[in-house]
Amino acid sequence: MATINQRTLANGRIRYWVKWRLGGTRDGAPQSEPFDVHADAYTFKLHVEAAGHLWPENWIPRKGWAQGWVPGHGWVNTDDEPEDEPVLFADFARDLIDSMSGIDERTRADYHRDLNRHLLPHFGKVNLRDTSQLKPKDVRAWVNHLQAGIPDPRTPVNPNNGKGSKKGAKRGQKNGWLRPPLAPKSIQNLHALLFTVCEAAVREDPPLRHSNPAARTRLPRVDDGEGDQEMCFLTREEFEILRDAAHADVRDMLEVFVRTGLRYSELVALQVRDITITRAVGADGTATVRGYLDVRRAWKRQSDNTFKLGPPKTRNSRRRVPLSPGTINLIQARLKGKDAEDFVFTTETGAWWRHSSFYSRRWVPAVKKARERGLAKKPRIHDLRHTHVAWLIDKDVHVFKIQRRLGHKSITTTMDRYGHLVTDIDDAIIEAIDGPPTAPAPHLDPDGGKRLRLIS
Repeated sequence: MATINQRTLANGRIRYWVKWRLGGTRDGAPQSEPFDVHADAYTFKLHVEAAGHLWPENWIPRKGWAQGWVPGHGWVNTDDEPEDEPVLFADFARDLIDSMSGIDERTRADYHRDLNRHLLPHFGKVNLRDTSQLKPKDVRAWVNHLQAGIPDPRTPVNPNNGKGSKKGAKRGQKNGWLRPPLAPKSIQNLHALLFTVCEAAVREDPPLRHSNPAARTRLPRVDDGEGDQEMCFLTREEFEILRDAAHADVRDMLEVFVRTGLRYSELVALQVRDITITRAVGADGTATVRGYLDVRRAWKRQSDNTFKLGPPKTRNSRRRVPLSPGTINLIQARLKGKDAEDFVFTTETGAWWRHSSFYSRRWVPAVKKARERGLAKKPRIHDLRHTHVAWLIDKDVHVFKIQRRLGHKSITTTMDRYGHLVTDIDDAIIEAIDGPPTAPAPHLDPDGGKRLRLIS
C-alpha cells in the first residue's frame, strides 16, 4: 500500500511525500510525489491505491491534476461529452457497493447505511455523466455541512454548556441536534466512500467522468485536539476508583481488560481453551507460573444486527498475549468448572456479555459512581485499551512490542495513535549524540589553593 512520509525542509517547512511501488509488488519500481498539505497527500494516496498502485489518470507528476491527461499516453480529447442516458449517483453507488469483493457482509451493510444517511441526501439525484452537477466545491460544501451539524430549532443548544433540552427530541437523537456534528475521523471515512464511488465512475469503461470531484478535498484534521479529548487515559489510582465502583461480578473482567489491552469484542469472546497456564519447578524447588492467552476470535455484528463468532479484526489481530502473574490469578478463578469452549467472562446467567448490555447495566453505573467518588474523567469502554498502552509506554516498553501486543497492522498505526505519549524521545536523542551524562569537570580555585570549584 502507499505510505505518507513527513519531512522538514531546511527552511522549516514541512513536506509530505506519498511513496509506493508500481503495481503494489515488492519488485515494482519505487515512485513518489511531494505535497505541501497533508490532506492533499492523503487524497492522492487514495487515488494511487484505487488505481492499483499506478499513476492515477489526470495527474501530471510534480504538476498536479489536469483533465484529459492519461499517464503513459499524454493528452486525450475530452471535448466530446457522452450522450448516453443519465447515470444517477444513487443507482451507481448502490450497485458498486453490492459488487464489492473482499469485504464481509457487515461492512457492506455499513457502507449502505452511510450511503443512505450522509451521501444520497446530497448527491443521490446527481447525473454522474454531467460534470456540472458534481464539482469540487459541492464536495467541500458537503464536508462543511457534516462538520457543522444540523441544529434542532425545537431544542436549541445552550451556548453556556453546549447542551439542549429534551423537549421535542426524538428517541436516539442527541439533545439540541437533528444531526450532531461529526468527528474528523467520521468525516474522513465518509469522504473516502464518496471518493471511491466517484473514482469508480472515472475508471468505468468507457469513463462516466474524466476526473474525480472528491480529489484534493481539504478534510478536518484528526490531530487538531479533538482526538486527544476523545481518547481518555486513566492512571492506576483512577482505574482503581472505577474498578471498585463497578459491580462485583465484572471487577476482575475490568482488571483483565486493562491488563491485556484486548478489544472488547476479543475479551468477551475468550474461551477456556484460549488460556494456557504452565507451572515449572526450578532446581531450588521454586515454582514458577507462566501463562498466555491466544486471540483467535471476536464477536462480529451481522447485517441483521445479530452477532456471531468470527476471526479478529485483522490478520495481525491473531496474536499471543503473555499474562502477568496477577492477571493469571484473576483468570484462573474464572476457569474452574468450565469446559474448553465455555466463555471466560459471562453474565450471572452464563451468557456472554453483549456490548449494549454491559454498557447499560455495568459500565454506565460504574462510571457514574466513580465520578461521585472523585474520578474527574469520563472514560469509555475502549479507553481501558488506551490506558493499557499508556501504562506500557510509561514503563518504556518498546513500541514494536506494543504493536504486537495490540494486534495493530503496522507500527504506523500504533505511533499515530499513541506517539504523543512518548516523552523520553528528546532525552534519548541527546544522549545518543553526546553520550551518557558525565560528571562536571573540576576547576582550580583562582587563588591557587587546593580547593576545587565545579564549573556550572
